[in-house]
Amino acid sequence: MHTPDWVKHAVFYQIFPDRFAKSARVAKPTNLEPWDSAPTAQGYKGGDLLGVMEHLDHIQDLGATAIYFTPVFQSTANHRYHTHDYYQVDPLLGGNSALRELIDACHARGMKVVLDGVFNHTSRGFFQFNDILENGPHSPWVDWFTIDGWPLSPYDDSKPANYHAWWGLRALPRLNTENPQVREFIMRIAEHWLQFGIDGWRLDVPNEISAPGFWAEFRQRVKAVNPEAYILGEIWSDASQWLKGDQFDAVMNYLWTGPTIAFTGGDRVRAELVQGRDYATTPALSGVGYAERLSVIQQLYPSEIQLAQLNLLNSHDTARLLDIVGGDKASVHLATLLLLTYPGAPSIYYGDEIGLPGAQDPDCRRSFPWESPDRWDAHVLAYHRQLIALRHANPALRTGSFQKVYADASVFAFVRSLNNQRILVAVNSAEQPNTIQIPAPSLFAINQLPKALYGEAQIKVNGAGTLLITLPARTGGIWGA
Repeated sequence: MHTPDWVKHAVFYQIFPDRFAKSARVAKPTNLEPWDSAPTAQGYKGGDLLGVMEHLDHIQDLGATAIYFTPVFQSTANHRYHTHDYYQVDPLLGGNSALRELIDACHARGMKVVLDGVFNHTSRGFFQFNDILENGPHSPWVDWFTIDGWPLSPYDDSKPANYHAWWGLRALPRLNTENPQVREFIMRIAEHWLQFGIDGWRLDVPNEISAPGFWAEFRQRVKAVNPEAYILGEIWSDASQWLKGDQFDAVMNYLWTGPTIAFTGGDRVRAELVQGRDYATTPALSGVGYAERLSVIQQLYPSEIQLAQLNLLNSHDTARLLDIVGGDKASVHLATLLLLTYPGAPSIYYGDEIGLPGAQDPDCRRSFPWESPDRWDAHVLAYHRQLIALRHANPALRTGSFQKVYADASVFAFVRSLNNQRILVAVNSAEQPNTIQIPAPSLFAINQLPKALYGEAQIKVNGAGTLLITLPARTGGIWGA
């Protein structure tokens, strides 16, 4: 079993392309929404890939080393999960030439690029499906989809659609991945863009493709082009069946996201912003409860998988954490500290590093306020940079082992170990200070006081060789030796 080594050392930055940045070099139609207006389900802001390229300094200064893009291929949806053409980057994003320029610029900086592969469903405008709409049962592509009857009704909800669609949404006809031609079509798309230069695929709803051997063949084809390409599945629950070394390298680690929010946010979590999401952010967790949940997660997959998991606090599919916890900045700070010290590759959703708010979709997809730096939270940006730099500077935080060393009603502490390096992390979720005791000999040399790397917590060693750590309310600390 092997996962890409670069992922274990990476910090990801997730970008929703329509909302991150726009370049004057990409021609735009006139009917765009104002950049700073509230996002809508169907409106476009006009962000593009050259806009991303022109702001790579910001991403690199943050400390991110890889970018994961939500879909970039031609589509009639601002989120581009309704694919028209898998071989063409959307013209609003600058087309294929813009992606070429962006990949080259990222690689020149040592940064990786991962694209979103939406292979379960297409759109009504996808050529093969459109041919069926035009020619009915005479279409040569009729077996690329699952047709129940004629005529098809792609727009009129008062009539049966007569074709299988993702979650019954007529705009998203499902591909028949049991068809060998469809299967080969998808494999060649994956190979094409890897040969173009991307560094991996994030797979949208891959659990909904159940054709025997599909993802095993996908892995074989991808790794034949680039053995170090990252294959990341969007699985919100236990992904054991896909993480045996023969299919995905990792998944988006929502199993970690839920309990981390429940511990750091506690009773502040707004139920209306997490309803309908497949991650358990309620009820509130104590430090003991959090430790128990992490213990279950740690036992699900081998270490090689754990170190490649994509850890995240929110994404384009969820409300932003700042809104979920009712604007409580301490909750976000504590969760970010855990994000950047826990095993796996951390992912920052664009704007989180400046405190960008957002409720559920489409509000979580707001435009990045480049022209309004007064709306940036300088403190949030500073601690993101500091924690990311700390992760880069300490190998134990990237590939070290994980061990819980303390948990009580409000405190959770763990150690990351690699060779002779030990990094201790402790978080206090309570509204009052807490002093904890941890036997030092099992972590550090007897009577050796670990060096404070982050936070304002006080630490000392008593005569018995025990670490005494006093954590202020709603804070955390990191120490190393």
